[in-house]
Amino acid sequence: MNWENLLSLKRHGDTAPRPRKSQDELRLGFEVDYDRVIFSQHFRSLQDKTQVIPLSQTGFVHTRLTHSLEVSVVGRSLGRMAGQRILEKHPSLVEAGYKMQDFGAIVAAASLAHDIGNPPFGHSGEKAIGSYFSSGKGKVFMDSLSRKQQQDLIDYEGNANGYRLLNLDSPGTPGGLRLSYATLGAFTKYPKESLPLKPTNHISQKKFGV
Repeated sequence: MNWENLLSLKRHGDTAPRPRKSQDELRLGFEVDYDRVIFSQHFRSLQDKTQVIPLSQTGFVHTRLTHSLEVSVVGRSLGRMAGQRILEKHPSLVEAGYKMQDFGAIVAAASLAHDIGNPPFGHSGEKAIGSYFSSGKGKVFMDSLSRKQQQDLIDYEGNANGYRLLNLDSPGTPGGLRLSYATLGAFTKYPKESLPLKPTNHISQKKFGV
């Protein structure tokens, strides 16, 4: 694994490298990712989605937004723990300027964004969308789509839609939120496409994410 590539600070549209040593320690590039996610409309929309907590002991309504904030806090600590081990194993990263806090910031930003793109009712919502296009009224649109596009809809996956939203061009913001490649890589989680389908139970084939 090339950790310097995996920890890339580059963003969509960059023409020059972004070395770690040139970063402003007061507002690190990976921390900018977190800020961009939390101020985005995609993140704010999570307050309208309920996070179902089975057998909850309280009457507190847990939204996807609240859940994502909690996940980001836990993710930051886990990222720092992993970063400490990785830096011990790869001293060259320390020489390049990386710190354990960088790993925590990457995981925190990816965790904050992890539910963006997921439909209401979670996996049940994904199945409902798939059924709509495979056997419901949406079937009339399928002939106009490529085999790949059809599979994306039949096996609808919120993670792939989240990746699309984070990088979606809009007026004045080419490249969407322009998160660092490191954060986008951590967000993707499932580094495969909907095709080809592989008859295996390996975790890498469980879901698609790009």
